[in-house]
Amino acid sequence: QVHLVESGGGLVQPGGSLRLSCAASGSGFRMYAMGWYRQAPGNQREWVASITSGGSTHYKDSVKGRFTISRSNAENTVYLQMNSLQFEDTGVYYCHAENSSGSLHWGQGTQVTVSS
Repeated sequence: QVHLVESGGGLVQPGGSLRLSCAASGSGFRMYAMGWYRQAPGNQREWVASITSGGSTHYKDSVKGRFTISRSNAENTVYLQMNSLQFEDTGVYYCHAENSSGSLHWGQGTQVTVSS
């Protein structure tokens, strides 16, 4: 069982940066593929970025070159560095964990608001 807690959200101006963190408790973190999703008001939750247990990364096209996902297995934490933030990046950001056995876990979310 993995419990996920996100932090680092907030209010930022367009062009600004934020770094989200997702701390995982429980065993087996290093075996989980980790991801970030977001949900804007009135929209469905969408995938943003993911990192495999081996460290391979993948990004939604609209965030490529601006967002960086990384993980620290020593700290049981996954990060999302977000630069050059845009209005469209506003939403609740959720951390997601999935292992090869199909075990899925979600965090409670952290709000990111890009506004001038």
